[in-house]
Amino acid sequence: MNATRTQSAEKTKNEEQTPDLTSWVILVTLSLIWGSSYILIKKGLVVYSSTQVACLRLAISAICFLPFLLWRFKKVDWSRWRFLLLVGLTGTGIPAFMFAIAQTEISSSMAGVLNSLVPLFTLTLGVLLFGAKAHWIKLMGVLVGLAGAAMLILMGKEAGMEGNLWYGLLVIVGCICYAISSNTVGTYLKDMKALLISAASFTIVGIPAFAYLFQTDFLNILEVQAGAWEALGYVALLSIFGTVLASLIFFQLVQRTTPVFASMISYLVPMVAVSWGFFDGETISLLHFAGMGLILSGVYLVKK
Repeated sequence: MNATRTQSAEKTKNEEQTPDLTSWVILVTLSLIWGSSYILIKKGLVVYSSTQVACLRLAISAICFLPFLLWRFKKVDWSRWRFLLLVGLTGTGIPAFMFAIAQTEISSSMAGVLNSLVPLFTLTLGVLLFGAKAHWIKLMGVLVGLAGAAMLILMGKEAGMEGNLWYGLLVIVGCICYAISSNTVGTYLKDMKALLISAASFTIVGIPAFAYLFQTDFLNILEVQAGAWEALGYVALLSIFGTVLASLIFFQLVQRTTPVFASMISYLVPMVAVSWGFFDGETISLLHFAGMGLILSGVYLVKK
């Protein structure tokens, strides 16, 4: 009898985690939002420093979430504040700075392509730190994907890509952070509402960023520099859609399916990012597609 109940419970759990049509629609929608983030970062960096762009992104996100957090403050399980802080730091805090700094030297297309490493790190850290299981073919996928990233960073100059491509390593740090965040939500916060997770974790990191922003020359730039308000508008779009809205959708997707499935958004994000880069006049070479092909092949093996 116990064995039958166990099998039934496992079957129900698997059915709950099997992606349905709605999950796939959410995945595609999220990819369009996140795939546009890199071009918005690029537009913000035309006027503001990388630190200012990151702080603005975090501050605007916190402002959006703060009213809801105050309204639902007692509904948050603050006994798990360490996990909420970890999600805040790794889900948006550290990556916001990593991507902004990286894009001072690499194109938005390159950043988007390298971001497709997220599922590989999600699996790797899931196995190493969160008790997930992995078949040898998944581990092979990780190696193939990393080979694609290494090719882009080491050989990018030969394909005419501009900038210091070693800054791509900062994107990889951001990807590792996203992987930690996904696994944390999927393992320790799966029963908490996505809106509460986002409101609490993003406000925790957003308030210090907001305070630091005004220690810079942000107000002076906003007052005297041409294009400052337009650049602020791009960062606001990045924050409201690429951070606030996208995080809500993403956390719901993780809870609805699994961390690894949710991270499969990285199949589509680089294609959206490369398309935006192309329309913005960035150099798109065969090496972009070769590296992306290797990374996505690795992601496919991980999915298998």
